[in-house]
Amino acid sequence: MDPETPQVREVTSGGAARSEGELLLAVAEGDREAFGGLYDRYCAMVHGVVRGVIRDPSQSEEVTQEVFVEAWRTAGRFDPDRGSVRTWLLTMAHRRAIDRVRSEQSARDRTQRIGRRDRPRAFDEVSETVETTDEHAQVRAALDLLTDLQRQAVELAYYQGFTYREVAEILDTPLGTIKTRMRDGLIRLRDTLGVTT
Repeated sequence: MDPETPQVREVTSGGAARSEGELLLAVAEGDREAFGGLYDRYCAMVHGVVRGVIRDPSQSEEVTQEVFVEAWRTAGRFDPDRGSVRTWLLTMAHRRAIDRVRSEQSARDRTQRIGRRDRPRAFDEVSETVETTDEHAQVRAALDLLTDLQRQAVELAYYQGFTYREVAEILDTPLGTIKTRMRDGLIRLRDTLGVTT
């Protein structure tokens, strides 16, 4: 199945289209046809979230496949009281994509450290590193002053690159509410960090 061009089909049971909850319940019981329907229904969305984080097409396809393998394995643990199937899948996709980016970054960092290990560091480089580390600590401390909801929205948008609309989908919250949280959070950050516009 190609995640870029899913064939959308309705999976039926007794002539009536299955809801997302019924599909996932059937997947939890090992129903391959239901899994195909779940894949067809959500593949494009999952792939979009993954591609927004990873950017690399082949790695995005791999991670999309991993998300659906995990959905197949863990469908029985899905709790409808904690959100919709769509939110569950998109959250899983986002986490897997972030894990892949972190893994790739760790590998790059390791390679760079090995390459620079023997190179003497210039004084300016050390000074710049200290300054950057201090700025990161100030921003992290300022983020801690936000409400949990504001911090979550700001981190998704600014640290993970999601649009406001994507943040609203991931958090299953109206777009207007997300915009308000972002505005209030950014104003608070600006005031805390003493940034002038």
